[in-house]
Amino acid sequence: MIVTLLIAAAAAGWVDAVVGGGGLLLLPALLVAAPQLPLATALGTNKLAAICGTSTAAVTYARQTKIDWVVAGPAAALALICAGCGAALAGAIPASAYRPVVLIVLVAVAVFVTVRPQMGLHEDATKRTRIRRGLAVAVAGGGIAAYDGLIGPGTGTFLVLAFTTLIGADFVHGSAMAKIVNTATNLGALVVFAYNGHVAWLLGAGMAVANIAGAVLGARMALRRGAGFVRIILLTVVLALIVKLGWDQYRLMA
Repeated sequence: MIVTLLIAAAAAGWVDAVVGGGGLLLLPALLVAAPQLPLATALGTNKLAAICGTSTAAVTYARQTKIDWVVAGPAAALALICAGCGAALAGAIPASAYRPVVLIVLVAVAVFVTVRPQMGLHEDATKRTRIRRGLAVAVAGGGIAAYDGLIGPGTGTFLVLAFTTLIGADFVHGSAMAKIVNTATNLGALVVFAYNGHVAWLLGAGMAVANIAGAVLGARMALRRGAGFVRIILLTVVLALIVKLGWDQYRLMA
C-alpha cells in the first residue's frame, strides 16, 4: 500500500506541476490502497500531499517565469475562502450531482483545445482587459476553488484553461498562475479537513515528500520544453478525466 501511494503521489506531483489533474491519480489510489479511510479523510490526506507539491511547483515557476499577480493574487485570496467553503460541504453533496456537468465541460474543453491548435502556445496580451481579469479572478478563485474543496480532481487543469482562455496566457504562464491559486485552494480545504479530524497525517506526510519530488521535476520540465509540451499533457489529462468520469457515470447508471 505504501509503495503504491508513494509512486502515485510522485506521478501526481509531476502531472500537477505541468498542467494540473494530479488528483486523478492520487485520490483514486488512496481510495483503492487504503479502503479503510472514510471519503472525507481520503480527501483531506490528498490535500496534505497536494499542497506540498503545488507550493513547491509555484515557487519553481515564480523563480523562472513572470507571474501576473494582478490576477493571481486576488484569485488566490478568494480561492482560500471558497475552497474552505467547498470542503465544509464535502460529503453533503453527492458526486452524482455534479459529475455529469463536469463531464460535459471536459468534453467541450477537449474539443475546443483540439480544434484550436494555436491556443495557449503564445501569449495574447490583447485579452488582458480589466473585465477579463476580473472574470478570471471570479472563475478561478470562486467557482473552480469551490469545486476543489468539494472533490478536486482536475482543478489544476481547469485553472490553466481559465487563465489561457480568459486572459490570453500561454500554457506555461497559465500553469504558473494555476499553481499559485491551487496552493491556496489546497490550503483552504486542508484547514477545514484538519479541523474536522479528516487527515491521516503520517500517511499524508510520506506522500507529500514524493509529491514534492514529482512537482519539482514536472515544473522544470514544463519550463524547459515550453507551451507545446504542456498542451500535449493537457489534452492527455483532459481525455483521462473524461474516461474516468464517464466510466463512473456509466457504472452509476448501470
